[in-house]
Amino acid sequence: MKYLIFVTGRGIGGDAVTAYNISKELEEVGADTKIVLDPSAPGYYLKKRDVTWLQSPIPAAGGHAASKIKLFKAALKSIRAAISGARLIKKEKADGVVGVIGGGVVIGCLSAKLARVPAVGIVATPTDTKVSLKCNPTLILPESPLFTSKNIESKYDFEKQYSPIKLDIIEGNKNNIMDILPEQFDPEKKSILFSSGSTLFDGMAEAARNYAEENDDVNIFLIGDPLHDGIKEIIDHPNIINLGYINYIKDLYDLVDIAVITDDGLTLHETLACEIPVVVVIGVKYGRYHGLSKVFDGAVLESHADNITEVVNKALDNEAEMKKAAAKYSQGIINGPHHLVNFVMKHMK
Repeated sequence: MKYLIFVTGRGIGGDAVTAYNISKELEEVGADTKIVLDPSAPGYYLKKRDVTWLQSPIPAAGGHAASKIKLFKAALKSIRAAISGARLIKKEKADGVVGVIGGGVVIGCLSAKLARVPAVGIVATPTDTKVSLKCNPTLILPESPLFTSKNIESKYDFEKQYSPIKLDIIEGNKNNIMDILPEQFDPEKKSILFSSGSTLFDGMAEAARNYAEENDDVNIFLIGDPLHDGIKEIIDHPNIINLGYINYIKDLYDLVDIAVITDDGLTLHETLACEIPVVVVIGVKYGRYHGLSKVFDGAVLESHADNITEVVNKALDNEAEMKKAAAKYSQGIINGPHHLVNFVMKHMK
């Protein structure tokens, strides 16, 4: 069986990581998979793993923060994109489609309809959730506004699902990185990680800077590739250990005591799988807000950049209790990829 995985974005993190994880899990059960990206996507995440991909137009509407105008323009582009996607499905003789978040769901699932092959949508935004529930079986991720809803209507099967992490993320060993950490690192101090994913956004940089200016008794790690050059000035502070874009995140997870991250995506699932208490900085990525502190009650606290010290220090004071809460969700997240594969295979007949 051959499945095409349509994924939105630039192929450098976030949704591409989700698509990659899904691809690997499906291949574990004998499926042949190929990821599909928009022609403009550089696909750095896949390149670094020697993964080739197919190209077909996948217009983006802005995800959670999409305006009505953006949605309308994206809808016009989507008609042409769906036709191109259907041609690709037929050319590749694919047996089914997995649509991953946003445009990947919209284009992937519509293309599958035109090509008359089964599809499963993995949704996280208001738009992709609506489209997928009307078109095909759907896996609803915690970022979707319907994840906490008890009144979901669809003639197709659907389930609520944690984001599919790469399972070796819980196997990190801090001893692997002790020799490469900067001299600023003090093993006698608590360690806090600040991250907005593979890309470092302004809001997370400002949160790290604010915390660094008010606290010098902890190790403050900051990771990610700055979104623009101006961020470099924000994070230039003696209390910040700026690691940049790293490839040893699982070992760093084994080291840190608290993670300060964004209110979405795989990083949140990864840290909770590792039983790390979390503080989410709201509105970092284009004003998005998912309310995931309610989904992961007790393990996640909410903050803004301007009150970061108060909230992070509260997390440090309640670290043991938050760690216990994170442990409650850890096994469910770890089992997530297995459940996802079972759901996909069930509906690809």
